[in-house]
Amino acid sequence: MAEAQWVRVVQVRSGVGRPEKHRRILKSLGLGRPGYERVLPVTPTLWGMIRKVQHLVRVEPVPPPPAPSSHGSEVSS
Repeated sequence: MAEAQWVRVVQVRSGVGRPEKHRRILKSLGLGRPGYERVLPVTPTLWGMIRKVQHLVRVEPVPPPPAPSSHGSEVSS
């Protein structure tokens, strides 16, 4: 299985004065005001949302986050 790709999406412009659809897309990306950023897995849906608000966001590639460790969360009795 191929390693999942991730991108950092940073909001660089405000959604104020933009169409309601653009503001909803920003909210669904987890953004809300300039300076907010999220690291998200690359999917066709994500690229479609980014394309609609490309004038409001900046996209940067990032390495995938580390997988959660399974041995640290186990509780032994």
